[in-house]
Amino acid sequence: MSLASILGRVRRGRKEAVAETIVYHDVETISRRRMTLLLATILGLISLPLVMIYLLLVLSSFADHMLSGPDIFTAKYSLENWRLLFEGRLEPAAAPLYTFWDLVKIIINTLVVAAGVAAVVVVASTLAGYAFSRMRFKWRRGLMEFLILLHAFPGVALLIAVYAIYVWSLQLVPKNVLTSYQFLFTILARASLEIPMSIWLMKGFFDKIPWEVEWSALVDGASRIKTWWKILLPQVKPGIAALSIFAFLAGWEDLIYVHVFLYVAGGIKTLATFIEETIGNIETAYLPIAAAAGTLYLLPTLLFFIFTQRLLLETMSGGVKG
Repeated sequence: MSLASILGRVRRGRKEAVAETIVYHDVETISRRRMTLLLATILGLISLPLVMIYLLLVLSSFADHMLSGPDIFTAKYSLENWRLLFEGRLEPAAAPLYTFWDLVKIIINTLVVAAGVAAVVVVASTLAGYAFSRMRFKWRRGLMEFLILLHAFPGVALLIAVYAIYVWSLQLVPKNVLTSYQFLFTILARASLEIPMSIWLMKGFFDKIPWEVEWSALVDGASRIKTWWKILLPQVKPGIAALSIFAFLAGWEDLIYVHVFLYVAGGIKTLATFIEETIGNIETAYLPIAAAAGTLYLLPTLLFFIFTQRLLLETMSGGVKG
C-alpha cells in the first residue's frame, strides 16, 4: 500500500469522526433545548394562576377599582391610590387618618425588625454552623437532630410560651427602655424560628470547604478564630448573603409576632399590622388603596427574587452533610 493511499484513509477517517461528533452534538443540543422548552412551558402553566394574582394586585393599585380579570383592559389607571395612601386617606372621601411621616415611621419600624432578625440569624447560624461542621463534641449528632425537631414546630404553637416569657421579663425592664426592649424581644423571638434551619444551611457551606485549607492556616500559626474570620468566612459569602436575605424577608413579612409584641403590647405598627388594620373591615375598605399598601409591602420580595435568583440556586445546592 502506498504512502498516499494511507494518508488518504487517515484523512477520510478524521472527516468521518468530525462529522459524527457534529451530528452527536446537534442531536444532544436539540434534545436539551426541547427538554428545557418543555419544562419551562409546564412550570409557566403551573405558576400562571399565582402570577395573575400578583399582577392583579399590582395593577389594582393603579386602577379606579379592584380588578378581577378581564376588566384590566377597561379600567382607568392613575397614581391616585398611591397619593391617597401616602396622604393617610384610606378612601377618597375620608379624612386623613395618619400623616406621610407616620407611614415613613411604620416603614422604618418594619426595617428595624427585618434588619435585626437578619443580623441575629446570620451571626448565630454562622458560628453554630462552623462548630457543627468542624468540631467533634459530645451530643453533636443529637443536637443536630434536635435542631431539625425545633424547626418542625410552627411559630404559632410556641406563641403562648414565648408570651409568658415576655410578661415575666417585663418585671426586669425599666420603663424608659420599654420600647427598645419590645423591639429586641420581637427580633430575638422571630429570629429563633429561623435559626435552626439556617444552622443546617451554613453547616452545608462549611462542609464544602476542604479541611486542608483550614489546616494550612493553623499550621502557619493562625488561631482558630482568625482562621474562621479570614479564611473560611470569605469562602461562604454566598451562603451568608442568601441567609441574610431569607432572614430579612422573614422579619419583613412577619405578622403574628409583631402583632403580639409590638402592636398589641406597645401600639407600634409595622407594614404588616398597618395593612391588617387597613383592610380589617373588608366590606367597607377601599380595596384599591389596600392594593397599593400590599404592593408597597411586596416590593422587597419582588426585588429579592429579581436580583438574587442565582444566589438562591447556589444556596439550595449548598448541601447539608451529616
